[in-house]
Amino acid sequence: MTSSDFPPTKPSVKPFDWLRLGVPIMDRYIIGQLLPPFLFCVGAFSSIGVAIGVLFDLSRKIADAGLPPTIALQVLLLKLPYFISFSFPISLLIAFLFVYDQLSGNSELIALRSCGVSVWRLVAPALVLSLIITGITFVFNEAVVPATNRQASRTLELALKGREPKFRERDILYQEFGRQKLPSGRTERGLSRIFYAREFDGQQMKGLTILDFSQNGFNQIVMAESAIWNSDQKTWDFFNGTIYVVDKNGSYRNILKFEQQQLQLPRAPLDIAQATTDPIEMNMADIRRYLDTVGERSNQKEVTRLRLRLNQKVSFPFICPVFGLVGATLGIRSQRSGRRAIRFLVGLLIILFYFLFTQICDTLYLLGVLSSPIAAWLPNVTILAAGIALLIRHSR
Repeated sequence: MTSSDFPPTKPSVKPFDWLRLGVPIMDRYIIGQLLPPFLFCVGAFSSIGVAIGVLFDLSRKIADAGLPPTIALQVLLLKLPYFISFSFPISLLIAFLFVYDQLSGNSELIALRSCGVSVWRLVAPALVLSLIITGITFVFNEAVVPATNRQASRTLELALKGREPKFRERDILYQEFGRQKLPSGRTERGLSRIFYAREFDGQQMKGLTILDFSQNGFNQIVMAESAIWNSDQKTWDFFNGTIYVVDKNGSYRNILKFEQQQLQLPRAPLDIAQATTDPIEMNMADIRRYLDTVGERSNQKEVTRLRLRLNQKVSFPFICPVFGLVGATLGIRSQRSGRRAIRFLVGLLIILFYFLFTQICDTLYLLGVLSSPIAAWLPNVTILAAGIALLIRHSR
């Protein structure tokens, strides 16, 4: 039997070969050089952040408040994703700067440029990887960080106080707005109800007063000792109260005393009482839901702060491609190895400038000088403009 009698064998195809074959060799090589130092920087900066931001405080609580070490370790692990999310853009800048500097020092980039590869083409792999990290950062900040931060706060407060934390205990105020019919027949948006509760213990509201303007022809005032939300019937159960029905001219039409009464009112006051307003414990959907719930109520300082955080939750992940561009551009020119320390210092100064400028924009927004989108995106745009200008200068 000769070899011609055997059917020809097909070359084996490994998983993801299509991806490897579809990416140019130069891009695969540069990305392969970028990933290890990036992952190392993520681990290093996350560890530093946890040590400075959490570990010292937990150590004090273990010594002074008797916090069990097992709970402290659990809180430490739950806080870790928050610092990992912050380390992504920082790691991109530092890792890209060092890798491109090393490629320049080894004359690899000079060889590529001698083959006609432009500076813009050399930074393209860094931008692609940065955009991938941008998506990861966004998903991480939305799906992981708020949930772990909430759980860390609950775990720590339960261990120290022994009760369910994070609800507003006094002065629950909710204003509901809706469409109201005018005498002319038109409708306009106006105040329909004011809900006030003096206390909230996590289950029951006490000392309630509800002003209801939603009924045409009369208003009603509901005063009750306590109320709970009936989740089965989607209503409020009020106890030991009085309902005053008031005509438009101000006279009482009816007074009704009750021991228990069900009223079809929105669940929103309970959502306000139970909701956390710490932005690091809320994702974008939580913030939008809270802003829709509180509407135009009086605590504008809290609403203003959350509107800015909502825009920053979009703008922060996009600092990744900005830092990636700046890091690659700073390292792309061949320099003497003695200047690498200077470049590292420049990278740290850029990071410091970003966070300092972000704080300045926050202050200008709170003072009414900037709008929330401008305050959130201005640091990104400023550093991006500097990076593009530097890249254009290097490409000449």
